[in-house]
Amino acid sequence: MLIAAAAWYLGSPLFIRTTASEALPTIATSPTVPPLGATPLTVTASLAPAGTSRTSIAKRGQLQYVDALHNGKGNVSMGVVSSCCPVADLYFLRFEDVAITNAPDVHVYLSKDTGGKWSEGTSKYVGPLKATNGSFNYDVAPSDAGAYRSVVVWCRAFQVLVTWADLSAP
Repeated sequence: MLIAAAAWYLGSPLFIRTTASEALPTIATSPTVPPLGATPLTVTASLAPAGTSRTSIAKRGQLQYVDALHNGKGNVSMGVVSSCCPVADLYFLRFEDVAITNAPDVHVYLSKDTGGKWSEGTSKYVGPLKATNGSFNYDVAPSDAGAYRSVVVWCRAFQVLVTWADLSAP
């Protein structure tokens, strides 16, 4: 039974696909506060009138092929959604129309190196991979677009590179 469980944990990600479909980030107001006694509702509304916020892409890259078991396809970009005061700009990392090979314990890092190289000392952890397919976003710091040169998708369980994207100006 233990062997079957271990085999499932290690092998099943190769056959399991997950999909996320997140829109391009936008700047939104905080949820409204309902009057006392009212049922709380989460309301998100666009802060600025249409056309006043602007999305710009600082860097772009394509996910790369490592080998038959470890690869990805699709676009990765770093950008910012800007709007007028008083809300600060929103910086993001976006995976767009991607297809990434699954593995157990897959995570996303920003690297100062290119070509799929990275190290824990010089890279920034972004978070667990949200999905193997689709489009999804991560929040990043304003300094990340200038400091990092690639995005690395890494399997912690096997210490193996799944895919990467070198980033450059569009």
